[in-house]
Amino acid sequence: MLRFLQRRDRGKTEQGVKKTRQTWLSRVASVLQRSELDQGLWDELEELLISGDVGLATSERLIASVRDRAREEHVTSPDGAVELLKRIMVELLSFDGSAALFEVEKRPLVLLVAGVNGVGKTTSVAKLAHWFKDDGNSVVLGAADTFRAAAIDQLQTWGRRLDVDVIAHQPGADPAAVAFDTLQAATSRGADVVIIDTAGRLHTKRNLMEEIKKVQRVLSRQGGSGSQRVILTLDATTGQNGLIQAQAFKEALDCDGVLLAKLDGTAKGGIVLAISADLGLPVLYIGTGEQPEDLAPFEPGDFVEGLFAPLGPTS
Repeated sequence: MLRFLQRRDRGKTEQGVKKTRQTWLSRVASVLQRSELDQGLWDELEELLISGDVGLATSERLIASVRDRAREEHVTSPDGAVELLKRIMVELLSFDGSAALFEVEKRPLVLLVAGVNGVGKTTSVAKLAHWFKDDGNSVVLGAADTFRAAAIDQLQTWGRRLDVDVIAHQPGADPAAVAFDTLQAATSRGADVVIIDTAGRLHTKRNLMEEIKKVQRVLSRQGGSGSQRVILTLDATTGQNGLIQAQAFKEALDCDGVLLAKLDGTAKGGIVLAISADLGLPVLYIGTGEQPEDLAPFEPGDFVEGLFAPLGPTS
């Protein structure tokens, strides 16, 4: 069993949620100024969550859980309620087995990166390449978004910048053929990680999901099924709208987790909670800036701590 380590980076996580934290501070302060757990406090906590784009249904679910837990644990103070909220948020964001996603029987680990165009997918592929290479792994990239010439060029530019091999065909080529050649090249070179950029839309009448499924089948026939993972890229700045697109990808591709790009650019970081609740998928990585190194593995405790950092540590 081979395990690709996912080191924590609390500093990057706090930077990624900075805008959300700044938006929440006054609301949290208002909650803490209350003297008792009354309906006004619960309403303020719910408004806090909704303002961060957690979504109405998930916000209601969280507040109901806090109220129930407060009764069970005899919590009577506003600061106690906030601590409960933080604990329950961590529980919602924690998925059994997510750490084992990067355990494989044999190399290479194959990451298929999916998502609609414009979410930062190709840049996220480059960030993943930098992350794994920085951990001492050899990486090969596959430019399988062949329906968008700019995506091929962009990935090749990243490859030169990161000193990582990129396997590419001509624009319009069969994405599955690119994936086949990428895995073949990676295997022959003894690479540790393969990361394949897939199409976010097609310029033909062919079905996008079927094209990506074909890529999956080709990789599986090469013996890569046990080492293959599907990562869905979402743009944090699109908030709830992005969840609708994500649902289609999840249902079609059996995604393993989410890379949430551009988290640092929005004050609605609560979308992380909506992803966990609505999609039932773990957030694996968060984008925290524009540079290749601006990526952090997602750790629920660090994320919640980042949101409430000025209030003290999560219990």
